[in-house]
Amino acid sequence: MPDPRSYRPKPGEIPTQPGVYRFRDAKGRVIYVGKAKSLRPRLSSYFQDIANLHPRTATMVTTAASVEWTTVNTEVEALALEYSWIKEYDPRFNVKYRDDKSYPWLAVTVGEEFPRVMVGRGAKRRGTRYFGPYGHAWAIRETVDVLLRVFPMRSCSNGVFKRSQQIGRPCLLGYIDKCSAPCVGSISAEDHRAIVDDFCDFMAGHTAAFMRRIEREMYAASEALDFEKAARLRDDLGAMNRALEKQAVVLGDGADADVIALAEDPLEVGVQIFYVRGGRIRGQRGWVADRVEAGETPELVEHFLLQLYAGEDAESIPREILVPALPPDVETMEALLRDVRGGRVSIRVPQRGDKRTLQETVARNAAQALALHKTKRASDLTTRNRALEELQAAISLTEIPLRIECYDISHLQGTEIVASMVVFEDGLARKSEYRRFVIREQEGSDDVRAVREVITRRFRRLLDEQATSIVSNDVEGSSGPMLVDPETGRPRKFAYAPGLVVVDGGAPQVAAAKSALDELGIDDIPVVGLAKRLEEVWVPGEADPVILPRSSEGLYLLQRVRDEAHRFAITHHRSRRSKTMVDSLLDDVPGLGEVRRKTLLTHFGSLRKLRQATPEELAGVPGIGPTTAAAIKAAVAKDAATPRVAVNVTTGEIEEM
Repeated sequence: MPDPRSYRPKPGEIPTQPGVYRFRDAKGRVIYVGKAKSLRPRLSSYFQDIANLHPRTATMVTTAASVEWTTVNTEVEALALEYSWIKEYDPRFNVKYRDDKSYPWLAVTVGEEFPRVMVGRGAKRRGTRYFGPYGHAWAIRETVDVLLRVFPMRSCSNGVFKRSQQIGRPCLLGYIDKCSAPCVGSISAEDHRAIVDDFCDFMAGHTAAFMRRIEREMYAASEALDFEKAARLRDDLGAMNRALEKQAVVLGDGADADVIALAEDPLEVGVQIFYVRGGRIRGQRGWVADRVEAGETPELVEHFLLQLYAGEDAESIPREILVPALPPDVETMEALLRDVRGGRVSIRVPQRGDKRTLQETVARNAAQALALHKTKRASDLTTRNRALEELQAAISLTEIPLRIECYDISHLQGTEIVASMVVFEDGLARKSEYRRFVIREQEGSDDVRAVREVITRRFRRLLDEQATSIVSNDVEGSSGPMLVDPETGRPRKFAYAPGLVVVDGGAPQVAAAKSALDELGIDDIPVVGLAKRLEEVWVPGEADPVILPRSSEGLYLLQRVRDEAHRFAITHHRSRRSKTMVDSLLDDVPGLGEVRRKTLLTHFGSLRKLRQATPEELAGVPGIGPTTAAAIKAAVAKDAATPRVAVNVTTGEIEEM
């Protein structure tokens, strides 16, 4: 592994101008490309103590063997050069928020004498006008098929066109009036071009004026008693309305905008983009990309915009780009896109109105796409097997961990401490095996002490269950411990030993769990910890964590197990907190004892719903009369007038109490 000090530039060699830099590995391959307003401080930050670097950055600098840079005059030039190099070298450590999937476009070959409309994929070509992209090829083909009766332009391939010219007979589309048959001279090049221009205007969103013109022609034909022409124009209007029904109006001001949303987790990012032209959704794209760089949402947005637009033509960049967060240097990004587009480009976060509503819709689509991706990934047997094998190899297990138990602690400023135990068998959640623990609160209670207690309680039960099983086994005269209760026929709750114990936390939590197992005399159950911030896997007795690749299925499985334990713990904690707060809130209400308080909580389900209840609804609870209901409402109203918040030390979030 190369030492970064071996290729660190000498002091004063690095310029202070804006520029772009490249890290190369020992074989000369570019593994990372970055830009900076000032190269010297940026590059110097990579050569500090490895322990102070982000794990992914540390992996990059220890993989690299050299660094080089190029200075430019402005930040816009640096941004453009960064994109060019990323596209050319495809560095492994750069974020990739543009999928390699090819999306269909609607293309019109306006550079030909007789332009053709077609649905295509891949790179764009000169002399062709594009609309889209669209999520499904079949959807745009249906739209084109409907519109060809209104705009009978050429849609056949060059081979079919030339063959029809040679034989002097049009293809089937010419006979059914879905093509004006320029191949046999039925229409001049100028008239066919006019049809093409009308079609392009319609697809570009200029529909209202065109439809009004068709409607006027229909009424004029009817007044002239040319009912055949009027009927044909009526059918054309119907066809255009059917095509427009597929493109809902979302922005009443007829704006052109791309609406972008991201759904993030520590390993992956779900990306969604809606293309709005003339106020209508003209296309949509969505994909899930791996996160291979550190960075918050603004940095992710910057990388995404750079990769999405920097290499496109001017027509692909709208006047307005709506994003979930502004990139760190929004003025530079706008200047770059303005140069590409040749006109004004605005990047902003919508705050209210239709655009805010649409942004939320796109965000929901992104979240659903990411959830669906995770569901498919988790349900795939081959993927689950690979994840378990990667875990076995990464932490040197003697066997594949077919049963994984994960523990998480949740509390609020040291009170109402609870723990959760979730179980995954063969990579899938086994919810019937989930367990909750209420931790005994002591002076100086913290996560480490709570982990020690819950591990001790769970595995003492394991030893007790196994001891009982062996006694029963001796009585019955069979061999091996019984994992099923002979009286009920049900599995014993804690009789199954896990193949791996995972705790939510770092080295202190792992040490506490290992110490608890040692005190119980259990030395054949491995323990690891998964730290949230950097996704590091901590093993007992090791000074440094195990860093799994970001694309590792094993890391993905650990993350999913940890997140499920966190969700289960938080749910339990909130339910207990609601009960405690209801008890505290209603202590001074006369005539309201413990049984009635419990009845109230059971009836309404949460403190929030209790606060929203009317006196009549409160009086409807068994045992609560009108006088008591009025007293309860007064107590709740008095408490609501004093807003209180607390910081959840487990999640770091500020929560309303």
